[in-house]
Amino acid sequence: MTAAPRTDARRHVVVVGAGPAGLAAAASALAAGARVTLADAAERPGGQYHRMLAEEFGGPRDTGSRFDRLRRSVLGHPRCTWLAETSVWALERPAPEEPGPPLVHTLTGPADGTNRTRRVLTPDALVLAPGAHDRVLPFPGWDLPGVYAAGAAQALVKGERLVLGDAVLLAGTGPFLLPVAAALLTAGAGLRAVLEANPAATVARGWTGRPWELASQPAKAAELGRYVAHLTQHQVVYRTGRAVIEARGEGRVEEAVTARLRPDWSVVPGSERTVPVDALCVGHGFSPQLELPLAAGCALVRTAAGEFVAVDDDQLTSVPGVYAAGEATGIAGAPAARTEGALAGWLAAGGDPAAPALRRVRRNRDHGRAFAARLAAAHPIGPAWPGWLRPETVICRCEETDYGTLCRAATDASGAAPRVTKLATRAGLGPCQARVCGPTVAELTTRLRGAPPGHPAEGLPPAAPHRRPLAQPIRLGELARTPTAPHTDPKESTA
Repeated sequence: MTAAPRTDARRHVVVVGAGPAGLAAAASALAAGARVTLADAAERPGGQYHRMLAEEFGGPRDTGSRFDRLRRSVLGHPRCTWLAETSVWALERPAPEEPGPPLVHTLTGPADGTNRTRRVLTPDALVLAPGAHDRVLPFPGWDLPGVYAAGAAQALVKGERLVLGDAVLLAGTGPFLLPVAAALLTAGAGLRAVLEANPAATVARGWTGRPWELASQPAKAAELGRYVAHLTQHQVVYRTGRAVIEARGEGRVEEAVTARLRPDWSVVPGSERTVPVDALCVGHGFSPQLELPLAAGCALVRTAAGEFVAVDDDQLTSVPGVYAAGEATGIAGAPAARTEGALAGWLAAGGDPAAPALRRVRRNRDHGRAFAARLAAAHPIGPAWPGWLRPETVICRCEETDYGTLCRAATDASGAAPRVTKLATRAGLGPCQARVCGPTVAELTTRLRGAPPGHPAEGLPPAAPHRRPLAQPIRLGELARTPTAPHTDPKESTA
């Protein structure tokens, strides 16, 4: 494709994702003098971290916070084009003889709308800040109504002030359980307890190792103190080494079975307890959204916490002109994501890499990476969690594929190929297209086979739950429609 003539010699930086990392990247790119197109699937920027009660529900119009000032300065900037309710459904790599970032294919409009605008953006540099999904490990009854992912519960509470129940149990692993608990209590939910699956010794060992490094994170300690005080004020019990291993109910969740866990997350026999609940919130960390980085050709790196986009000291990926920031490069929280985004946006815009202010930015980024490693060590996923499963336990909720079906397919020599297993079990063929169940199905099948999936064909990369030609759903009519011409000036396309 041929780009439209430039009307402005400034670099055009496309930022995908308007959470803490993406918004910071856009602000830095603008400060460096670039023109910026900022795209996000939500109506408002901020991501899950800055989600707030909508104005139609009585939410604040302008809180005057630091985030609101940043949001106004970015969205109101004359060199910034804000594409709300915009999904990036494909990245088109350039020809080998034309190195550079890929073309960005977008659809703008409500996800359930029929007249979405299709555009093709031609950036000089691309910053990917897609964020992450909640990860919930399956257990018997997790598909009952009234069982929520922790992030979904927080979104309902913060975005609509919905009271989930009078007897709520929050379980899983990781410090994210604490802000979810605070949000539930603020909304008026009857939170009974917070259960951390990892034993106290594992959590303490992860957080207190190399204690001198904690001196660089004083804000984290203050934040922890506020959450502890909030739980204490509402007399909410916080227990370690205990998890929900089953949910029961007729038509909806009515009780949860909890159990004490060993460090490998195997159940201690005789420790099961049944707790009456009317809502259950569960979260076992996060899975980065890697569809777009893989579509761009970015290399991944495997860490103790999973696979993430590999970046260098400048947040540059293995693809020229493509930067990554936030949860896609490692789960470390909003402050670390903002720092990575600020560095990526500045350099993507052609900012001076030796600028004095970058020394502090890089130092804070390194602190964030150290925090991510500490987080992974303190709140790991125990390898024995599949012991909670039964043959009838649903693994893929879209297609209602159970664990027994997956076991039979994975151990059948004739269906060893990942694609054959997918077709035989239908796991990952539903509306979410394996975005929710994909990592879990991949982990379970690897365990059952005793080996990771192979290459589908010679010369092709190995099968992976995030590797798909279309990053987001698109209707056939939208795919057939002629998009607007590729361009380098986002203002022209909007007009």
